[in-house]
Amino acid sequence: MKPTLCAAGKQLREQFDDTYPDRDRTSDGWIADARHLSAGTSDHIPSPESGLVHAIDVDRDVSGTAKPDLMPNIADQLRVLAKTDKRIKYIIFESRIASAKSLWRWKPYTGANKHTHHCHISFTSKGDQDGSFFNIPLLGATK
Repeated sequence: MKPTLCAAGKQLREQFDDTYPDRDRTSDGWIADARHLSAGTSDHIPSPESGLVHAIDVDRDVSGTAKPDLMPNIADQLRVLAKTDKRIKYIIFESRIASAKSLWRWKPYTGANKHTHHCHISFTSKGDQDGSFFNIPLLGATK
């Protein structure tokens, strides 16, 4: 089965691309590399049942010039949205993780990759087919 990014991941990546067309994509990714595979568990590994991948990484340099650094604000807007948008499973950025388990508060992240060069967003199965727009002000929302 060919790996495919879940609909929510495709939509969020498209919003980043549309809002910041000149952004740096060096640290972008969605499909597991050897490091993810050796760890054994990662939302970047395609589901054996569906082939769907449930995570994206987005380079922190969305402005294309490294300044202003908008990713801390975008990550926080994603965190706030995740309180009501059940497609988002967790977010990791700058050695912090937020999930429903922590009531969407930032907690220290102690994994090997501190996620300082990119923001990691994982999606629940609700995002498998739901590619609706993410209402995030810094990613094109009008409100």
